[in-house]
Amino acid sequence: MNKVILIGRLTRDPEVRYTQSGIAVCTFTLAVDRRYARKAENNGQPTADFIPIVAWRKLAEICGNNLTKGRRISVEGSMQVRNYEAQDGTKRYVTEVIADEIEFLDSRNSGQGDGGYSPGAQASSVAASAPQAPSDSFGPAIPEDEIPF
Repeated sequence: MNKVILIGRLTRDPEVRYTQSGIAVCTFTLAVDRRYARKAENNGQPTADFIPIVAWRKLAEICGNNLTKGRRISVEGSMQVRNYEAQDGTKRYVTEVIADEIEFLDSRNSGQGDGGYSPGAQASSVAASAPQAPSDSFGPAIPEDEIPF
């Protein structure tokens, strides 16, 4: 089973690009606090891991239009390891999370706030099908009333 669930904050604004066939792909990095940190090693400062996230299609467009640096989100997806050959001829490996669902955990205007999410509030989950390899078919459409803003 390959399933990843992360909660953290964006380290920078998302970057949206389009493939040659017009499919949106959004990339950003999520800072996820470690559960336990050794105080002797880092002078008591919190430690975080910086996880690259990739979203495809409609989910990518929603992320690009509505997420900004500092926003607190939840990401559910799968881990993918890929490799490529760099310009200098060396083989490089990249590990990233391919997002299937992203949930906004704070309000749009409170990038550094403690979160305005409550279960009774308007739906704050955005889900779209995100296959690991792009194709010409799009995932299911997200109804306007499910977009959290």
